[in-house]
Amino acid sequence: MDSRDDRYIAGAPAPISVVTGAGSGVGRAVARELLAAGHRVALAGRRPEALTETAGDTAPDSVLVVPTDVTRPESVEALFTAVRERWGRLDVLFNNAGVNAPATPLAEFTLDQWQRVLDTNLTGAFLCAQAAFRLMRDQDPQGGRIINNGSISAQVPRPNAIAYNASKHAITGLTKSISLEGRAFGIACGQIDIGNAATELTERMKAGVLQADGSVAPEPTMDVTHVAEAVRYMAGLPLAANVQFMTVMATTMPLIGRG
Repeated sequence: MDSRDDRYIAGAPAPISVVTGAGSGVGRAVARELLAAGHRVALAGRRPEALTETAGDTAPDSVLVVPTDVTRPESVEALFTAVRERWGRLDVLFNNAGVNAPATPLAEFTLDQWQRVLDTNLTGAFLCAQAAFRLMRDQDPQGGRIINNGSISAQVPRPNAIAYNASKHAITGLTKSISLEGRAFGIACGQIDIGNAATELTERMKAGVLQADGSVAPEPTMDVTHVAEAVRYMAGLPLAANVQFMTVMATTMPLIGRG
């Protein structure tokens, strides 16, 4: 076994993880799952009070709350500096922060809407991955794991969501590039594509959402804990193994048939 895998075996120090978008939804569920699994976790997001709520009554030595705007390079740099100064290394980044725009046809989509989504979903993911990559490359022992939140929209687009679809398709390219460049430094990178996890962002699906054929129909959802458990599995693998792409979705959501 590669010596860089020692941190994942019994008796090794607790892995150090960063979760972006940790103040709600998938990010909150994943952060809490990793904490329950024994990770020390840095919670990143724009709303300090929401991050504190995610942390709950976790022991102070196991959690670090770092208000972060992933669209700002200086804010991202401050996040990873805080992690290095607190714990000395980084083992896992769950690159999760993301936004969407209201459903808008392509012809009416504004440049401001486009830039807001791409700045967060793609540029923010790049900035966090780059900072994590540098830390993982330079630490001793070297290496770590980056898990990108891709979304079902990384595979098949929804109508009237041009920026979100484009940003999530681009995440797949980001994942593959990090995987390739990370080989030399023991850095693994994988992607989880999530379909209809039940969070505040998917509440609207119960009332009905636009389908590819122009109809409006409700869509089923699944418990977000299934996503959290999947990320925990990906994060817990030794660095000699990697889940390159994983899709976790509500069984009967209309993904098959959208393409």
